[in-house]
Amino acid sequence: MATVGDVMTTGLLTAEATMPLVEAARQMHERSVGAALVMDGERVVGIVTERDVLRAVALGQVEGTDVGAWMTRGPETIEPSDTTAHAASMMIHGGFRHLPVVDAGKPVGIVSIRDLMRVVLDDETPRGA
Repeated sequence: MATVGDVMTTGLLTAEATMPLVEAARQMHERSVGAALVMDGERVVGIVTERDVLRAVALGQVEGTDVGAWMTRGPETIEPSDTTAHAASMMIHGGFRHLPVVDAGKPVGIVSIRDLMRVVLDDETPRGA
């Protein structure tokens, strides 16, 4: 069984809670990622996702607001040694699509539902097809 460390993305996009939401959205767009880890020093204090940005847009509250107003505080995390099945279960039951990966309390990656689907599709693809 694959581990989270096998499939996670290590090129993290990070932000501070005081960063303007517009800037975080711009960086997410430029990097083609759906989430940024919100940091206080070396500690993950939140996560801001494309859903958060969409919610701010829908409420007309994008300009003049910062990441801290829209992020999910204290997100659940997973370790690189955990299985992809455990990550998928956490995401399904938690209703989220991105999960920070931490090792000894420090962020080392992020795993998305898309990363996990690649594992499933690879396992399901007929050999030789």
